Amino acid sequence: MSQPIGSSPSDQEPLAHRASGMAIQVLERATCLLDALASQPDPVTLKELAQTTGLHPSTTHRILNDLVLARYVERVDNGLYQLGMRLLELGSLVRGRLNVREAAIDAMRDLHQLTGQTVNLSVQQGDEIVYIDRAWSERSGMQVVRAIGGRAPLHLTSNGKLFLSAADPRQVRTYATRTGLTGSTRNSITELDKLEQELAHVRTLGYARDNEELEMGVRCIAAGIYDDTGKLVAGLSISAPSGRLQDAWIDQLVSTAGRISEALGYEQHTSDRRD
Repeated sequence: MSQPIGSSPSDQEPLAHRASGMAIQVLERATCLLDALASQPDPVTLKELAQTTGLHPSTTHRILNDLVLARYVERVDNGLYQLGMRLLELGSLVRGRLNVREAAIDAMRDLHQLTGQTVNLSVQQGDEIVYIDRAWSERSGMQVVRAIGGRAPLHLTSNGKLFLSAADPRQVRTYATRTGLTGSTRNSITELDKLEQELAHVRTLGYARDNEELEMGVRCIAAGIYDDTGKLVAGLSISAPSGRLQDAWIDQLVSTAGRISEALGYEQHTSDRRD
């Protein structure tokens, strides 16, 4: 219905409040259904879920359909429902991030004390890296401190290149098409063939560089952190003003990343070690 002529914005506030209240109510009911499913060891029927939660069967069915589409709930044979794989994926992601941060913090502080520069811990989220922790001090230089929770494109950062180097060529090409390889400085790699060459170097060397590709005046080096399955789960990087970054820190960086990986249960084989 259109807004009556002469009505004021305040007249619409009850409608906005009602819409907000309805959204919260739907979330509460969805959470209630997920909790009910979590309490059952076996798949259950829609009728049982409606009885357990006190929701009307039609409401239960509607919300369950949305949860199935989002993969939070799985519909199995004979109309039974159980928790979906999306919850397992999210749980593993959260657990992995928490474990990485806990395992990394002391090693990051040691590396910062050695170099005097900012040390960053990052994970991949979609087409970006997310900075989840850092070790720094005033002497690190405020201009190279990345905010926790900050994001940056994979191809413009040393940590991001680690994740791209671990992807297969088709995924890298898809990433390039999807993002357009947009640059932010004159040093940014914006062509697919040059990015593929760069990633080949990363795989060969066992570490990655950012040569003022995200921000002029700032260079970074990064090494990968692996979990007990051998999966790359995070990147550890040193960020410094361009004139301060030293190649002499590379061995210590790689060693520190290896120390964190070992704390996560990763077993490094001789063939994995950088020459």
